[in-house]
Amino acid sequence: MTGVELSELMAGPSSHAVLDLRERATYEGGHIFRVTNLPRRLLEFRLSQLVTAKRTPLVLCDADGRLAALALPAVRAMGFTDVRVLDGGLEAWRRERRGTITGINVPSKAFGEWTLHTLRTPQIPPHELQAWIDGGRDMVIVDSRTPEEYARGCIPGAWSMPGGELMLRIGELAKSPETTIVVHCGGRTRSYIGAESLRRMGLPNPIVALENGTMGWELAGLTLERGAGRRVAEVSEATRKRAAAAALLIAKEDGIDSIAPADLTALWARRAEENVALLDVRTREEYEEGHVPGAAWAPGGQAVQATDEYIAVRAARVVLVCDGSGRSIMTAAWLKRMGLRGATVLAGGLPAWKAAGGAVETGHADPEPWGFAAARAAVGTLDPVELSAAIGGAQAPLVLNVDQSDVYARGHVPGAAWLCRSRLEWKAPQALPDRARALVLTCRDGRHSTLAAATLARLGYASVRVLEGGTQAWERKGLALEAGKSRLLDETDDVVLKPYEKGREAMEAYLKWEVDLDPAALDAARSK
Repeated sequence: MTGVELSELMAGPSSHAVLDLRERATYEGGHIFRVTNLPRRLLEFRLSQLVTAKRTPLVLCDADGRLAALALPAVRAMGFTDVRVLDGGLEAWRRERRGTITGINVPSKAFGEWTLHTLRTPQIPPHELQAWIDGGRDMVIVDSRTPEEYARGCIPGAWSMPGGELMLRIGELAKSPETTIVVHCGGRTRSYIGAESLRRMGLPNPIVALENGTMGWELAGLTLERGAGRRVAEVSEATRKRAAAAALLIAKEDGIDSIAPADLTALWARRAEENVALLDVRTREEYEEGHVPGAAWAPGGQAVQATDEYIAVRAARVVLVCDGSGRSIMTAAWLKRMGLRGATVLAGGLPAWKAAGGAVETGHADPEPWGFAAARAAVGTLDPVELSAAIGGAQAPLVLNVDQSDVYARGHVPGAAWLCRSRLEWKAPQALPDRARALVLTCRDGRHSTLAAATLARLGYASVRVLEGGTQAWERKGLALEAGKSRLLDETDDVVLKPYEKGREAMEAYLKWEVDLDPAALDAARSK
């Protein structure tokens, strides 16, 4: 497919998905606006969930077309019938002077800036907030990021309250209408979306967003609190009713549609013909206790912050589920404002689903990746004790880890080298020239390594096995892991470090990038 044809497809109203198969850091350096980053190594794990209708026009792109060509047979074997490749990849796209954009989750970040400019979200600079803290002002500070990000560093005294939870839980902290509510995140987007979510509730409280979040705080020379664990676990009935009432008003104002449990059952049954994104926006604990079968966990704040990671087909029916309607309605309202007109909510949430006789799944187990059973049958395995003995033997195998590089760095079988599975066919001949040498593939749980081992077997490697159960099984046997990136056979472009992990210059550059996102351009895109 040519660049002209891709531009026309993306500008039109028809259902389609465009997937950039490169690794995340390379994608961050420049990509086509509104494409979904799905590294090739994750196709078997996520593609069928992101694009449920097999007849959807699916466009694969990468740097120069080579990676897409490798992926094409597998995507077709998965049942997708209209699969295209961008001719010449991003190199040809740029030669035609077509635009690219840098960054991650750009549609959501640009929408945050649009929100700030359009709704005029009140902000407070870091030193002024520090003065409020020092002066004992009647206020509550909430961190709208994930609990993990919050624990790494928050504004002193802040409570963890991810953006999707603000509407439901803020009443447990801000009990007086005079209490000022300060919302912060790491940078800008979730601060503004969180503050505006609370303002939409009609609360009488003063509500402000911290300018530039924790990065702005550190750049101002102020100190973050590390390892905090404050959270609102329980919600009173009065607080819950107040949130539900506010959500109903928002649903009416924004025209948020709902779907009955029986209709959701029917919609999900025809997902192979119509793209459906079924997202549970509650907390991880709630999701694991029980969720609609097939629903992906997409906590509300992250569904808005990283929309392109959850929804690859903009014309899809998006059904949001919570424990009633409040959190799902607020999330749907933001998604509709982002141009996802198919966003709707499950009426009555999970309780209504169960009352209608709907089945419930528990836990958070990822579905088996496509092709896993065949790959498992094609390669042999050995258990951790056998591998430990083999490593110490005279003919020690080469252990190859195909986890994400940061997972490898946190802990791997001692002596294991690392290689990115996305580029295995390219890299193996140079990195592993002896095709007769015994190889043992590992990863965290044995799934990626099984798929990788099958690939190597197809490439002619004569002795390829998989560590049964992966490094998790290795640990359960009491065997030690080795940490660090000591044996890299490929570029670690699969991980994007947070700006605050890279230092002051990176934080300054990131915040400037976010500020410079053009709300007018987004507004034009939203109107198409």
